[in-house]
Amino acid sequence: MRINVPMSTYFCRMNKGKNVHDNILGAIGNTPLIKLNKIVEDFPCEVYAKVEYFNPGHSVKDRMALQMIEDAEASGDLKPGGTIIECTSGNTGMGLAIAAIVKGYKIICTTNCKQSKEKVDMLRAMGSTVHVCPTAVAPDHPDSYYSVARKLNSEIENSFWCNQYDNLSNGKAHYLSTGPEIWAQTEGRITHFIVGVGTGGTISGVAKYLKEKNPDIQIWGVDSYGSVFKKYLETGEFDENEIYSYLTEGIGEDILPANVKFDLIDKFEKVTDKDAALAARELALKEGLFLGYSCGSAIQGLRQLKSELKSGDFPVVLFHDHGSRYVAKIYNDDWMREQGFID
Repeated sequence: MRINVPMSTYFCRMNKGKNVHDNILGAIGNTPLIKLNKIVEDFPCEVYAKVEYFNPGHSVKDRMALQMIEDAEASGDLKPGGTIIECTSGNTGMGLAIAAIVKGYKIICTTNCKQSKEKVDMLRAMGSTVHVCPTAVAPDHPDSYYSVARKLNSEIENSFWCNQYDNLSNGKAHYLSTGPEIWAQTEGRITHFIVGVGTGGTISGVAKYLKEKNPDIQIWGVDSYGSVFKKYLETGEFDENEIYSYLTEGIGEDILPANVKFDLIDKFEKVTDKDAALAARELALKEGLFLGYSCGSAIQGLRQLKSELKSGDFPVVLFHDHGSRYVAKIYNDDWMREQGFID
């Protein structure tokens, strides 16, 4: 019996492996591994970067956004015509918005007021309703972006709150894709994985995969001053005195997300807002990589740990997102002067 297949579907199937896709979601993943040069010229070993702005939403968050939606569809938690709700620093919202467009869902994002205007504008351009909430409030405060998302979910019929912090589909996405890609691209030679930590999905999913392949691989998380991760890993204490406002976007937290698997992380290194911003600008000028704020944190964290590397090591640092989201901040001299980061 002959089965009629749409020509577009036939074309995509015939060109599988040739970077031809049925829709934009097929372009998620398989990002390049790029050798760093000038910015690490004083290192004892070569350093490679997993550059995630090659995803269609220009960040690593596309991976877990799609995974959360597909898992919610499979479980019946997200139904046709439904509304996706998420609290986001911007990148997850962009990944969800792309998937929502393709799959026919509405989307509402809550974010906090420290996020760049570019992120909010991009979310709205992609069809998302955006609620901007205050930053300097406790997570359980009714005005926090966590609480607002939870409230919207309770009020809107046929809605699904992704809750990337505690939704284990987040880490699953990186166990299924990012980790295997890095292992294959390094031909199993990777010795250290370095990444900024926010929700914890990227570091934990990649760490789980890599440590199953080689338990000796070191997993280093990069944290911000004002976040609780480093002290919690080192002491087991959740110290509220560690919590205060900071400028770096996308990493660090004042909560302990379920996706942060501390037993898989060997070390945390804290990086200041200033050092992160300056390092991001340095990456642009020295490597031609126009990257986000937390990417500066990641490379600066690795530089601060340089003495722990030796000849023959193969560290891989993951760069989360693209610099276009931060043009009015770290790539703006006036903003940098206002923060006291440059003269």
